[in-house]
Amino acid sequence: QVQLVESGGGLVQAGGSLRLSCAASGRTFSSYVMGWFRQAPGKEREFVAAITWRNGDTYYVHSMKGRFTISRDNAKNTVYLQMNSLKPEDTAVYYCAARQGGFDSAAKADFGSWGQGTQVTVSS
Repeated sequence: QVQLVESGGGLVQAGGSLRLSCAASGRTFSSYVMGWFRQAPGKEREFVAAITWRNGDTYYVHSMKGRFTISRDNAKNTVYLQMNSLKPEDTAVYYCAARQGGFDSAAKADFGSWGQGTQVTVSS
């Protein structure tokens, strides 16, 4: 059973940075894609970024590329989301997710495993 545990959220001022972590366990993840999603109050959960565990190929929502960077540490079974130049509209609960196979869709329904989420609040 895949277990994903996020950490690193918090309160930050606009323009600041945060690094989220997602510790993964329960499987050998070499054939997995790991993703980050976020959900703001009253909004749908949306895709942020993804990375293939095997090759480290990365995928981003266009609007966040350049500010957010996804990476992984194979030895620690951990995926990171570095978030820079944060804006109040980045305020959301951020979720780590996992799916088997390649990345051919950013749809949340295609990710079968989820963490509990970590709150990110950006003040103006």
